[in-house]
Amino acid sequence: MSEPLLAVEALNAFYGPAPVLHDVSFAIGDEPIAIVGRNGMGKTTLCAAIMGISPPRATGSIRFLGHELVGKPSFKIARLGIGYVPQGRRLFPSLSVDEHLRMVASRNGDWTIDKVYDLFPRLAERKQNGGAQLSGGEQQMLAIGRALLTNPQLLIMDEPSEGLAPAIIETLVTTFRGLEEEGLRILLIEQNLGVATALAERQLIMVGGEVAAEVTATQLSSDPEAQRRYLGVEPLAAEA
Repeated sequence: MSEPLLAVEALNAFYGPAPVLHDVSFAIGDEPIAIVGRNGMGKTTLCAAIMGISPPRATGSIRFLGHELVGKPSFKIARLGIGYVPQGRRLFPSLSVDEHLRMVASRNGDWTIDKVYDLFPRLAERKQNGGAQLSGGEQQMLAIGRALLTNPQLLIMDEPSEGLAPAIIETLVTTFRGLEEEGLRILLIEQNLGVATALAERQLIMVGGEVAAEVTATQLSSDPEAQRRYLGVEPLAAEA
């Protein structure tokens, strides 16, 4: 059996003395995974722990392509081939679209600034606009394009649909599916159950800093009680 792309084993993470993640274990191979759960369940902390951003203390193991990530600085983790689209996008208000992309563009790899503009024509139209002048959807496109320019093998996206209009979300879902078809592996953190189930058949449900269940998108979409219990949402499958 081949080694998984990413393997998280018995991961515990702490903010100071307070534990946030508790023995989290899962692996990503050739298929995308969505991690769903209510606010405050540890999903963003998991992203931060994988990327070496925070929290300051983690135990257990996170292996990517055989490399142990726990204890590595974030820039080394990114260089190994993990792209990250953080919650809230984290753009520079005064930098233009083009300046954001040129900061991270590399001469090596398949992803170029022109390819990002081909993927998101709206960014090309606004290349001289500052980050603060973009709509929420355009900001998310820029955050994704910036991550793609690191030429990742795995793209981690934390709540990419947050605050976006349904039409923009639909466009992004189509984009993500295209990236998956090109071979990019995705770890998606989402509260929007429709987005999560559209992009990944494997669904991990986080509750209280733990992986409480692993189900398929089909199972979760057709189980109104699980949707209410784990996510606090009205069921997708509800019919009049």
